[in-house]
Amino acid sequence: MGRRLAVLAGVILLLFAVVVGQSINLQFFRAKALDASPLNPRNNTVVANQPRGEIVAADGTILAQSVPTANGAYKRIYPLGSLMSGLVGFVSPYYGTWALEAQYNRQLTPHPQPPQSLAQVLAPSQAADNVVLTLNVGLERVIQHALAGRDGAGVVIDPKTGAVLAMYSNPTYNPVPFTSSSYPVAAAAWKKDTTNNAEGFPPLGELATQQTFPPGSTFKVVTTSAVLLSKPQLLQKVYPAKTFIHLPNSNKTLSNYAYELCGGTIAEMLPPSCDTGFAMVGLDLGGNALAAAADAYGFNEVPPLDLPGVAASNFPPASAFTYDLPQLAYSSLGQQNVRESALMDAMIAGTVANGGVEMVPHLMKEITGPNGTVVARFKDRVWKTPLSAAQAAQIVPLMVNVAKFGTAAGIFPAADDVGAKTGTSQTGTAAQNTDDWLIAFAPASDPTVAAAVVVPYQVTSATGASVAGPIIACLIEGGLAVQAGQPAASAACPG
Repeated sequence: MGRRLAVLAGVILLLFAVVVGQSINLQFFRAKALDASPLNPRNNTVVANQPRGEIVAADGTILAQSVPTANGAYKRIYPLGSLMSGLVGFVSPYYGTWALEAQYNRQLTPHPQPPQSLAQVLAPSQAADNVVLTLNVGLERVIQHALAGRDGAGVVIDPKTGAVLAMYSNPTYNPVPFTSSSYPVAAAAWKKDTTNNAEGFPPLGELATQQTFPPGSTFKVVTTSAVLLSKPQLLQKVYPAKTFIHLPNSNKTLSNYAYELCGGTIAEMLPPSCDTGFAMVGLDLGGNALAAAADAYGFNEVPPLDLPGVAASNFPPASAFTYDLPQLAYSSLGQQNVRESALMDAMIAGTVANGGVEMVPHLMKEITGPNGTVVARFKDRVWKTPLSAAQAAQIVPLMVNVAKFGTAAGIFPAADDVGAKTGTSQTGTAAQNTDDWLIAFAPASDPTVAAAVVVPYQVTSATGASVAGPIIACLIEGGLAVQAGQPAASAACPG
């Protein structure tokens, strides 16, 4: 009998300890998160009864706003709808917050303001702050128009600051149903927009930041960086002209696009994007050097963009190549197990353009209070420095030659002074098996715009130049126009 009482007492003490532990966890460790959670009924009540802060584009266009309703409450509206929804997100009474609405929920939710008078010291006022973005609406429209309904993404950044000037992804979605007070309406939208489309992408995801693809020959910029970082003597090596090569330790072969004949030094092979030559460069480099260069750019880490759900780009560890040299050859071309986001590829172009310095990408320009005063401003800062200025300066002219007489020849106006790199990776089915890329920056003499475009799952005959080329030409033109105080859209690149 005594043993049973002792066991019962032990169980009661254990349960008591669990209750105390959970109470401490909720009160001290999770209190702030629970207090700020959009699923907290108190927060939903506050948002319904008070206006939430505005989200505003760089040109002053309102992207998200709270408006009064007939019953005295407030409703969230999104004037540009699906054009900006991938980045702006939504506020839903049933599904909480999404995208930038979630990232800056604390600032956008009504909260105590600094007192301006004695009365406000005694009775603090509540109001929401506004979030001003770096995005240009006109440039967003240019990307949307250029994609022409195809799944894909375009990213434009300022390489000197990391400011994201534009980022548009398709598929996208309509944010309005999520704000509905009707659960069936919101639930139907959730089901529809979290279901993959025919190409396997959910509209509620942001393809530019959450999806990764084999980057193809745009990765040759990283391979060239690896040469500069680890074995600069390879810059002078002359690789034999080949239409295909036999890969070591296997019966596999690797051929050039359309079995073209190419070879020479790296400076001679980058403009025509010589696959056989760069495969041999990768084999000469070795897995350690190639993996180190990829990691130096930020592969295998999540880029510090102020947006939830950003995916890391992936490059295999050096150990993966120890017994698999064919994989090393293909990885040096951005194939096999290499995967990259459009955001990351734009950052790589921006890094070369910015003298080897990779800035932290950001969407927020500043936070303003309800009276218009600046509460906080984004401070530009460095994320990585994969190259020295001298090393980056050696890559710039090679990319300029890609645009002048290489695989991107004829895509950009000569006056824009563009450096570029195309990419076409073989994936998917026989009928639809290329992911088409192009990265670029301009003007090469002092770059202020860098961009990346990916259009996945294109037909076999498609290339980065033919598919992504016309899109990125519009992004470079539009980005330079915006920085000159002109409209992003033009007759050649409507928006």
